[in-house]
Order: sequence, then structure tokens, then C-alpha cells
Amino acid sequence: MSDSLTILQSSAISLLKELIATPSFSKEEDQTAGIICRFLGERGIAHYRSGNNVWAKNKFYDSAKPTILLNSHHDTVKPNKGYTLDPFSPIEKDGKLFGLGSNDAGGSLVSLIATFLYYYDKQDLNYNLIIAATAEEEISGTGGIEALLPELGKVDCAIVGEPTQMQMAIAEKGLLVLDCIAYGKAGHAAREEGENALYKVVKDIEWISSYKFSKVSDLLGPVKMSVTVIETDNKQHNVVPAQCKFVIDVRVNELYTHEEIIETVKQHIQSAVKPRSTRLRSSSISLEHPLIKSGIKLGRNFYGSPTTSDKALMPFPALKIGPGDSARSHTADESIYIDEIKNGIDLYIRLLNQLLH
Repeated sequence: MSDSLTILQSSAISLLKELIATPSFSKEEDQTAGIICRFLGERGIAHYRSGNNVWAKNKFYDSAKPTILLNSHHDTVKPNKGYTLDPFSPIEKDGKLFGLGSNDAGGSLVSLIATFLYYYDKQDLNYNLIIAATAEEEISGTGGIEALLPELGKVDCAIVGEPTQMQMAIAEKGLLVLDCIAYGKAGHAAREEGENALYKVVKDIEWISSYKFSKVSDLLGPVKMSVTVIETDNKQHNVVPAQCKFVIDVRVNELYTHEEIIETVKQHIQSAVKPRSTRLRSSSISLEHPLIKSGIKLGRNFYGSPTTSDKALMPFPALKIGPGDSARSHTADESIYIDEIKNGIDLYIRLLNQLLH
């Protein structure tokens, strides 16, 4: 291992500790954006900021060359009530670094930043590199990567940093959220009055829980529908509800469009259906893409991911890969192994090396 790589690994871990210590909930990432700007500036790297998104181009960027985007996010969810440690104290113990956002996706972010630094001032690369630390990923907000992409110029492909144990997520389920409402008629619960909207919803939920979409993906499996929220328009025990609302979370494989899913649901339930958003489509990258071929040469496995990331908002091929484990994301006392970060930086560098030279 070269001294320069050792220094990069050490600086990445120090940066992650500083990011953990700084709250950065979605839409509240101002301070962590500033930390990332300072980190790049101290190393003499020209960088840019738009909202809470920060990005930089390699020193010998050439618009005539194709471009690889290195992207991860610096926003976090809010800590859950199960924490026994201070979520904003970067505690190093038993080879792990604890803290909110350490695994999702701080480890990936600082590893990609270190990788960008490794290649930053190298000449005669086959590709340009852009590093982008973006906001609002955890809420699929419009102020993150989606807002930044028009400012980056032409991008040919991307590495999206999320915890995948450094295996290659080459496909990703899309996310479709459906707001549904059933209408009835209010009445007194003690008499045969009204039309209970809740009973209509119960029948709809029964269909949702049992219906199976016929097309099953080899990579992403079946479409999955889950009812996650339900509420009526009144809080009184003795009133038959005239309205009942519920929400369906739909994870869509690449064999269906969002529009096909919406139409099927509308045909089978009584409630009115309104899609909240159709932005987060399923996505995939070809096994023949140079990034994937490089990863396979390095012994990386590939799979389809059930979770959605900013990859869904990219109109170009993107590989989701990063240190850490998705199973630790959003859990109490979140952590990442120090060695996962070190090995992640090494693997990112080797993954890109086969393309850049």
C-alpha cells in the first residue's frame, strides 16, 4: 500500500467523523455542505456549490472526453428512539465507527471523495471525473442530484455510493407511492345510518395484500405492494367515517411501467387513486458496461437491489456500490467498520483504474 493511499484513507475517516458530528437531516445539510467545501478547498481543489450540493471536476477535465460521475449523499434520516449512543458522537470502538450516517451513506461518500482525490491531478486519463456530494436523497427531494445534473454538463455513467458491501447493485426497483381515498356517508354508529368508508378500504386492502403481478424479474423479483398508512376523517368512536385515506408503497421491477401499475390498481379497487410521484423509476446497467466488466474482473458479485437511491434519477447508466451494509441503514447505533472504508477506497480505485488507463 502506498503512503498516498494510506493518507487518503486516514483523511477520509477524519472527514467522516466530522460529518457525523454535524447534524444534516434532509433539507438541513447546510453545515455538512460547508465542511465538504472546506475539505476540498484545503486541498487546492476548485469546487462549486448549488444549494446544499457540492461538486468538483478533475484537474485536467477535458470536455471532449467521456465523464464518470462519482456521487453519494450527505443528508441523513433522523435518529430513531432506539439509540443508546449519541448519534452525533463519532465513537470508534471494536474496529467500528459509530454515528448517524456513518453507514448510510457517509462511508461511501468519503470513500468516493478519497478516490476522486487519488485521480484528481493525474493526466491523460481516458475519462473525466466529477465528484458530487448531494442533498435530499433520504426524502427523494427535488433539491438534490436531480437539481444538480443540469449544471454538470454531459455525464456518460456514474458510480452511486450506497452501502452494498462493495458488491455491484446493477438494477434497482423503482418506487411508486399511491394516495388513495374511499368515500362513504357519515352516520351515527349506534343506528343503521351512513355508509362506512373504512369498510370499503378494508376490501381494497385485502385485494392489495393478495394480488400478484405476473411478471417476475430475474434480478429484482416481483412487484411488491404494501399499505403503510391509513386514517379516517373523524376521531369520534360513535361516528361512521365518510372518508378513509390510505397509502400504498409500491416497489416496481423493470418489467412494468409506473403507469401500468397505476392502471391495474385503479381497475381493482373502489377507492380513488392518485400517484404522489412517478419520478423514481426502476433502473439497470448492462453487464457489458465497462464499469461492470471491471467489477467482475475484481471478483465483485452483481445483484438487483430492492431499495431506491439517487440512481433512479439518473438518465445514464449507473452502478450502485459502496462500503457498509444496507441492513445497518436507519438502525439504532448505526456503524461502519473502519476496514470497510479502507477497503472501499482501494476497490473504488481499482474499479476505475481499468477504465481510466
